[in-house]
Amino acid sequence: MAKKLGNLLVEAGLITKEQLAEALEVQKKDNEKIGTILVKLGYLTEDEITSFLSKQYGIPAVNLEHFEISEDVIKRVPSDIARKYVLIPITRTGSTLTVAMADPTNIYALDDIKFLTGLNVEPVVASELSIKNAIDKYYGSETQIELRKVVEDMEGFDEEGDLEVVEDEEEIDLESLVASVEEAPVVKFVNMMLMDAVKKGASDIHVEPYEKYYRVRFRIDGVLHEVMKPPLSMKDAITSRIKIMSKLDIAEKRLPQDGRIKLKMKIEGRRKELDFRVSVLPTLFGEKVVMRILDPEKLMLDMTKLGFEQESLDKFHHAISKPYGMVLVTGPTGSGKTNTLYSAMSQLNKPETNIMTAEDPVEFNLPGINQVNVRDEIGLTFAAALRSFLRQDPNIILVGEIRDFETAEIAIKAALTGHLVLSTLHTNDAPSTISRLMNMGIEPFLVATSVNLICAQRLVRRVCKNCKEQVKVPKKTLLDIGFTEKEAKEVKIFKGKGCDVCNGTGYKGRVGLYEVMEVTDTIKDLILSGATALDLREQAIKEGMITLRRSGLIKIMNGLTSIEEVLRETVL
Repeated sequence: MAKKLGNLLVEAGLITKEQLAEALEVQKKDNEKIGTILVKLGYLTEDEITSFLSKQYGIPAVNLEHFEISEDVIKRVPSDIARKYVLIPITRTGSTLTVAMADPTNIYALDDIKFLTGLNVEPVVASELSIKNAIDKYYGSETQIELRKVVEDMEGFDEEGDLEVVEDEEEIDLESLVASVEEAPVVKFVNMMLMDAVKKGASDIHVEPYEKYYRVRFRIDGVLHEVMKPPLSMKDAITSRIKIMSKLDIAEKRLPQDGRIKLKMKIEGRRKELDFRVSVLPTLFGEKVVMRILDPEKLMLDMTKLGFEQESLDKFHHAISKPYGMVLVTGPTGSGKTNTLYSAMSQLNKPETNIMTAEDPVEFNLPGINQVNVRDEIGLTFAAALRSFLRQDPNIILVGEIRDFETAEIAIKAALTGHLVLSTLHTNDAPSTISRLMNMGIEPFLVATSVNLICAQRLVRRVCKNCKEQVKVPKKTLLDIGFTEKEAKEVKIFKGKGCDVCNGTGYKGRVGLYEVMEVTDTIKDLILSGATALDLREQAIKEGMITLRRSGLIKIMNGLTSIEEVLRETVL
């Protein structure tokens, strides 16, 4: 059926022979239907595939997003049959059951459902992705079904049980987890929670105890989503399990603790090695655990793909290619600062260069770079690490964060004595970073002479490519948020309506907004004369600085993000 459909799509002029050939190559590896592959490759939308199938088979097409299927109808078809044939029952009228199918010509599927239900079956066509999404919604995803079983097993399970330590190199295999009924429910639950988070593309896992309930949330594309509520009686067992995996003290429940879990996972036949950075914090009703998922595959080291405007990228490249001076990256937690710095270091990493980093903690291991974990409890602070670095003949130094006067002072002295220093600060925009350094106690002349460039950044969600559609926005609104009169007339605004690919959010992935301020001679003079952050900002804009808001507007004009996302992260 796959080849036949592909050839029909070529004949209809919907795709080219080359696109079909590419999809067939992908199919050999992924073993998915050709329609699904063409949607993933971006050659067709789900609506185009569904409309084509409908015409081809002379069967009505449906959009499952508009259906609310009753429990009585869902119960008619078992979940294993629905998954096997990629179909879902949607309505029942008298003795007729209407079933949405990816392949409405599958006679075996139709016969099986007639036999199981004793009803007449009327097929309608829907895309494979939308059916799979509906199956997960109404029957639960395979992982969620297993988690549900584990949670049911855990009801009334009050003891911590015999928790087995996970070694650094332990491999979690979903299939073997499902089969291992003998394992304690808490072990299975934690392992499956980690697997589910990785599958969903989460960046963080939050495990939170409250007075009357216990919940788990995943942060996906910067937004938290509640995914499950384990029994409240299990909170101590789950926390202890995570602590053992992180090599933390399970007896200490009054103080915050930080640890790390290193695991090898097998997901959909592929082996992945992942780190989970773990933070345990005592709260009013128990310990809250947050795990940051560090996936080396998601680390983008190509600076041209991060979202920099070309002018800003040119300035950044110019600053990091200087033999000495300081380059600062600023922004709140989770704004992609680490990724930007690692990308810069990756570009500078050459055999003739000695790069030293002090990080809290080291997130990703970069070959050829000397990385040091800061440990305040034993006196290895950023300042202490920096002092040692200066005796290690470095060319480039990365300081994870400038938090205090001592670290700032040593970093600036290093920048003034022939070293390139890269670091981060928590400030709202690029110009206010200058004021922040001076508020720490650094003399204006030291700031003016040492800092080459400041880059402020934010992350906004990308509009989903699969379901994006143009929307009308009043011209006054466009002018109010910063578009020029000419741009307000011409700009096309896009928004995601929500589909299976983006889990109904309208967004898939993220892109950076960047404000890059070069410390030119004019700006140096302003710093020395005690200018405010506002004065510095005005001068930088005159010299061509693209502000965070302007960077956001450019992304909107390029159809990458929405007005709501830019307003959420930037100010005029």
